Amino acid sequence: MDRKILAALIDNARTSFAEIGTAIGLSATAVKRRVDRLREHQVITGFSATVRPAALGWLTEAYVEVYCDSAAPPRRLAEVVRNHPEIAAAMTVTGGADALLHVRATDVQHFEEVLERIRAEPFIRKTISYLVLSHLLPDSPEAGARVSAQE
Repeated sequence: MDRKILAALIDNARTSFAEIGTAIGLSATAVKRRVDRLREHQVITGFSATVRPAALGWLTEAYVEVYCDSAAPPRRLAEVVRNHPEIAAAMTVTGGADALLHVRATDVQHFEEVLERIRAEPFIRKTISYLVLSHLLPDSPEAGARVSAQE
């Protein structure tokens, strides 16, 4: 039942407990209790709205491979990426690069400024950028900006 509740909320986080209950054969009260428990156990960590990035003025998007000096621990890179609001996501990765950044900017000039700020960090050896031309999966989370509404 919990998986069915999660699937309904992932599909539309605004679905009422009564609607979910009707769909899966539980009362609204039982659905609420299960959702509260899922939140308590941090299975559900928040609710969000998906917004078209262009509606917020983010017209340019890129992925940036980051190559660091060997002395740069992931926590140091995490500190740096938190200082750039244009970085929508960041992760350490296997392969040649040390990290991969998902960057959104208003235009190419803004992206170039962001890239220069990232490259100015003393432990970053080089970057390789890939500008996004189109999204092949337009309904994926990467195609939209997630705006969290933590409760």
